[in-house]
Amino acid sequence: MLNISVIMPVYNAVAFLRKAVESAVELNDVKEILLIEDGSTDHSLEVCRELSALFDKVKLFQHPDKGNHGAGASRNLGLQRASGDFVAFLDADDYYLPNRFEAEKELFSTANIEGVFGAIGTAFLTEKGRAEFKEKFKNTDLTTVNYPAEGTDVFYGLLGLDKTFGSFFHLNGLTVRSESIRKNNLKFNETLRVHQDTDFIIKLAWHCYLKSGNITQAIAVRGVHDDNRITKIKRYSEKYNQRQLLLWNSVYEWAEDKNIKKEYKEHLFLTKKSFELSLNKGVTKYFNIFAATLKDPKILKTRYRFTYLNR
Repeated sequence: MLNISVIMPVYNAVAFLRKAVESAVELNDVKEILLIEDGSTDHSLEVCRELSALFDKVKLFQHPDKGNHGAGASRNLGLQRASGDFVAFLDADDYYLPNRFEAEKELFSTANIEGVFGAIGTAFLTEKGRAEFKEKFKNTDLTTVNYPAEGTDVFYGLLGLDKTFGSFFHLNGLTVRSESIRKNNLKFNETLRVHQDTDFIIKLAWHCYLKSGNITQAIAVRGVHDDNRITKIKRYSEKYNQRQLLLWNSVYEWAEDKNIKKEYKEHLFLTKKSFELSLNKGVTKYFNIFAATLKDPKILKTRYRFTYLNR
């Protein structure tokens, strides 16, 4: 048995919360479910209290001021409170499937593996949510990577340097050794109101040895509905570019102090600069953004190294 702490930020999720919690309670490998109630304006706090009274595994926490601090701060509070040997994450409008930790049981028997990730399915809860999601994402069946990967290949793929890797994997499908998080002092960037999960995963992949688990079948399901923030913003709109700039600036600043290959840092700089230029120059399409980036005199000298790296 893996002895897992499941961290679940809760904000205005009254319609979905019970199903999410029950999906984790039923799994024998789950030791505890930490509900971090983040100042909801609906009846989520009341439901959290009911669930914590009903299930011994469920523990309820709030921020000291009982205010709203965002998913990053809520997950950090969960990391502080978690007592399991492993940590997993679940959004309050999503749910686990019965096979959630099957691959992890085998893979974590190898000592050097510090984290395992798997595929996430999609459940459309509203027609509006379906339309917005399909407009933004090509693959509506599985959020996963394209091939089994581990170690530095995961980090390389998440940076976008390997175009065959796939875009990313979802936090709901990630399980990590608690000791690995503690020894590397890993935290979510609380200044990012969105994409703090992507930021965390990229940094985790550099610090820890990650390996893919079940990448062909869903191990959890993401609920898509009218209020999903991530699907509201159209690709390459001004708000999209603003949020991407904040994300990649966070990763770039972090990488500056790490012993990361120079080529990787140059790629991060190019990525960050592309979104910066898109806001300054009003560029809205990716290829125009990238073209503008390469024309910038400050980074022109890195262009040929970057091209060589990706041959």
